[in-house]
Amino acid sequence: MATHEMFDGRLQVYRRENSSYWQCAARVNGRRFRSSTKQENLDRAKDVAEEWYLDLRGKTRRGEIVKPERTFGEAAELYLRAARVLAQSVRSPKYIEFMELRMRRHILPFFGEKAISSINRAMIMDYRVQRAEETMAKTATPDGPGKPPARSTMSQEIVHIRQVLKHAEGLGWIKHVPNLSTPYMTQGKKGRRDWFSPEEYKQLYTATRRRITEGRRPGYKSHYEDMHDFVLFMANTGLRPDEAANLEMRDVTIEDDDATRETILVLDIRGKTGVRYSKSMPGAVEPFRRLRERRRGELVESGLEGEEFEMHFNTTKVFRKFNRSLFNQILREERLKEDRDGQRRTAYSLRHTYISLRLMSGANVVMVANNCGTSIQMIEEHYAAHIKERLDTTAINITKPKPRAKKPRG
Repeated sequence: MATHEMFDGRLQVYRRENSSYWQCAARVNGRRFRSSTKQENLDRAKDVAEEWYLDLRGKTRRGEIVKPERTFGEAAELYLRAARVLAQSVRSPKYIEFMELRMRRHILPFFGEKAISSINRAMIMDYRVQRAEETMAKTATPDGPGKPPARSTMSQEIVHIRQVLKHAEGLGWIKHVPNLSTPYMTQGKKGRRDWFSPEEYKQLYTATRRRITEGRRPGYKSHYEDMHDFVLFMANTGLRPDEAANLEMRDVTIEDDDATRETILVLDIRGKTGVRYSKSMPGAVEPFRRLRERRRGELVESGLEGEEFEMHFNTTKVFRKFNRSLFNQILREERLKEDRDGQRRTAYSLRHTYISLRLMSGANVVMVANNCGTSIQMIEEHYAAHIKERLDTTAINITKPKPRAKKPRG
């Protein structure tokens, strides 16, 4: 393809092999323009191309050709690319997977083609309204309208939008991140976590213990035993389910505590908040011993011996894969799947139970927060505010003494 440059290479005149006309191309104000000169003679084509190029320059000076703005979709693609690589060490693969799913399913269809500088609080409000309308339409029934997205769902999506805008700010595409908060209802109700009360917790572990002897599924006894010990272990350690899943035999030590003179477990935990140590209640010791013996028996059956046996045993998981269907089945049978406020209970509820029971017993909030790898603010907002034992009646029920009647003078 023959090409001729003009204006120090800013304008190109070229002719394709299958065309008799000369074409021209130029980049003006960050945009690439092309046109046909409709001329077969090179000199005439150059004259036409020169007039065309100077006309483009004039339109640019008059503001008729504006440099295209970066879109939210462009910023989102760059952010997702960076998140896949840089967030691997601090976020789980599931977090990245769900973030991309929310982006492509809800956020990008609404914001993708919009200029990044045009996004403001009003547009975020339009997005909230549209998401609510779509979800309510999908979940509507003949009996009534559907439910809008959960508050936590919308909060996560707004966080992803803010992350993209922060990335665009770092690239210099926008000067600042706009305020994305709602103008009202910014403070939600402080609800109690989905825990088991002392009576419900006793009902649960009684049911899991009964399942060991009365379970009808053949060859499933070890699974029933693991479920029973899982419930007791979690409610006496306060671990998160993912932390329990990562727990290996070498991470658990049985020790005699000097302060309480009781036998407890010392746990080396790796999970959501990184690495930390935690100490259990005495009620976790026997369930762990039973779990340890079952895992040891499974390795013996595999034929391992000596140093190889010890090496494999130390790295053996304390818990096998959590049987969620069995746990939910027991909850439904005992009518414990939902609490009185309609919150669905999960394995996480055992952690909430541990924290609530510790506070009911008068444990120090700071120590509970450190032991569970959470913040004092989280404990105060979602647990301590709902524990009646934390209210001191001697400081509340104070009555002002009645003034003494004055004796008449005289």
